[in-house]
Amino acid sequence: MSTAIAVKASETKPAKSEFLPYYERYIALVPDGDVISTLASQLTETQSLLRVLPASVATYRYAPDKWSVNEVVGHLIDSERIFTGRALRFARNDATPIPGFEQDDYVRNATFDAYPLSELAAEMETVRQSTIFFFRHLNEEAWTRRGLANNAEVSVRALAYIIAGHELHHREILRTRYL
Repeated sequence: MSTAIAVKASETKPAKSEFLPYYERYIALVPDGDVISTLASQLTETQSLLRVLPASVATYRYAPDKWSVNEVVGHLIDSERIFTGRALRFARNDATPIPGFEQDDYVRNATFDAYPLSELAAEMETVRQSTIFFFRHLNEEAWTRRGLANNAEVSVRALAYIIAGHELHHREILRTRYL
């Protein structure tokens, strides 16, 4: 009788064949272990960072052509919604190819600087809670399903890791360039 313990798909980083090479920089930032736990701990860590930022920095840009703090937070919200939406479609075995999105256009056509940072932080928290519930309720088969997004194959598991790594990337930018 084997005593080997099966490792869940959510506990194993995706193989390089599950995502575009561009996303390696995000996935590499995610610690080993269950990505759902990482997503949950990020919720606390990022909210703690955003809570200590004074309202006066909400529209601060560290360079003229860079996003404001609010725009970075808004970008995280938009991106998480898009990546989770892709994961939903692929997890449900929807084979319809999904187009890419241009992040700069999304930020440019949003009004993130018109909102209090605290409101964007609350929205980000709600989006993340929804993301966690979605991934928590997937079965093993759904985690390994793939689909086409932005003309490239990507797995549901890779999308979860991309979401986590993308947030880690931008949180570090907030710490180093804005604070």
